Amino acid sequence: MGLQFLFMDDNAPCHRTVAAEQLLESEDIERMDWLARSPDLNPIEHVWHFLGRRMAARTLPPVTIRELRLALQDEWAAMPQQLIDTLILSMGRRCETCLAVRGDHIPY
Repeated sequence: MGLQFLFMDDNAPCHRTVAAEQLLESEDIERMDWLARSPDLNPIEHVWHFLGRRMAARTLPPVTIRELRLALQDEWAAMPQQLIDTLILSMGRRCETCLAVRGDHIPY
């Protein structure tokens, strides 16, 4: 990651446990302030959705952790560049929408 990065999570309770806080602190990882009601502007959620659909569509679902890892790597490699480009290009519109609704939830 390099020396100048900021960690962002979604404020889910599992990300705010004492253990998670202690781990981040022990590794000197700075966390981005992220309001509990802020909309999820992270395009990675769409990538996870894509991977989930692709995994569900497999004729032979992975059974072991190794098979799951390999299947996810295959699907990641097969992800269309157009999907990634579209997500990146959508960020301006999504940020404008977020500002228009004053930080409330926005439709994906």
